[in-house]
Amino acid sequence: MAMRPGTEQKLLDAAEELFFTQGIAATPIDAVLERAGISSATLYRGYASKESLVAAALARRHDDWLATWDRAVAAAEDDRGRLLAVFDALDAYRSTPSGSRWCAFLGTAAEYVDAPSDVRAVLDRETDTLRRRLTESAEPVVGAHAGALAEQLLLLVSGYLAMRLREPGLGTATARAVADALLGAAERPVPARLHT
Repeated sequence: MAMRPGTEQKLLDAAEELFFTQGIAATPIDAVLERAGISSATLYRGYASKESLVAAALARRHDDWLATWDRAVAAAEDDRGRLLAVFDALDAYRSTPSGSRWCAFLGTAAEYVDAPSDVRAVLDRETDTLRRRLTESAEPVVGAHAGALAEQLLLLVSGYLAMRLREPGLGTATARAVADALLGAAERPVPARLHT
């Protein structure tokens, strides 16, 4: 028997709230069940383990994040704005009920030395999606340098998210300024070498 959608929603809400604010290891599954108001028998109808619940909560969070990013991209006026929209999306996502004190994906990766395969698959998908979307957004702006710029922006976004642990109220202004400088450097043509 499958889990009812309303029950699954409550379970994922509780898992997301507790795992991504208190920590996965620090949150016993009983606390998630109590918050959701469901039994362990109901849990195991939909999820084989705590880790499969973590993976499902991350997958849902990934979809929510992409929807937020898509809205920021749609609001941008030009290619440069669409590339930098990742920072608008970070600010917007942080203000949502599911926005946590930092990144649930970085937190999950930090908690597992060797993540179970279902959790690892979601973590890899999130990183791959971020890298791919940044590269695709950079192509119209910097052409052949898109891959390199995307790697720099990926590191910048990850660093910004990690800094939110140290400074909970930190906005994206500094990260955006660094991204703008990186983008400016990538847009400048490399001067041809003079032969003497």
